[in-house]
Amino acid sequence: MRRIRLLLVMSLCTWSGVKCFAADTLAYLALGDSYTVGRLVPAEDSFPYQLAAKLKSKGLNIPSPTLIAQNGWRTDELIKGIANSGVNQKFDIVTLLIGVNNQFQGISIDTYRVEFVQLLKTAIAYAKGNKAHVFVLSIPDWGVTPFAAIRSPEKIAKDIDAYNQINREESEKAVVNYIDITGISRALGDDPAYLAADHLHPSGKMYKLWVDKLERKIIKVLGIGH
Repeated sequence: MRRIRLLLVMSLCTWSGVKCFAADTLAYLALGDSYTVGRLVPAEDSFPYQLAAKLKSKGLNIPSPTLIAQNGWRTDELIKGIANSGVNQKFDIVTLLIGVNNQFQGISIDTYRVEFVQLLKTAIAYAKGNKAHVFVLSIPDWGVTPFAAIRSPEKIAKDIDAYNQINREESEKAVVNYIDITGISRALGDDPAYLAADHLHPSGKMYKLWVDKLERKIIKVLGIGH
């Protein structure tokens, strides 16, 4: 019976011209740093888990996301983390959010560009070579948070813009999807409701806003959930 239902769905998808995915076929990989881990929030409140849950609400049975991410990682550390992860499978959705620790530690933007391009190529490879299934998120501006109040917020904003210019340019060159969440962070990043207990990292409520924007893009690209 399950096979008959699946064949029927596939036939309807073919007839309608809409890209469809079987309920158990979508695998999701999230690459990044503490923003991907969801520091100081429950795992289910992190943006990868919220995204998976939201896509499930569209009728997709996505397993728990695979994360290659760690608090404090720079681009070079993510590259090493991927190499040491042992993750060799391919995925249907890949997100990449990295660079805030490069900025925080004063790493050259030229170095960031080179390593970000390498990570983009890795993300595309993980996505079965399908560039349309790679989703890059911009770096949030932590300079608006209470944590950064004595750390020159104006300079932080300028630095974040420079790093984001690079990741946007390289994403466009690679023809992957780019989701700008920096504006959301600047609009609400000083509101305690949108911050974790350290007054620096996002709360689940902030991550939900990112997911709302990211999910709309994924739905459009994959042609699902209509």
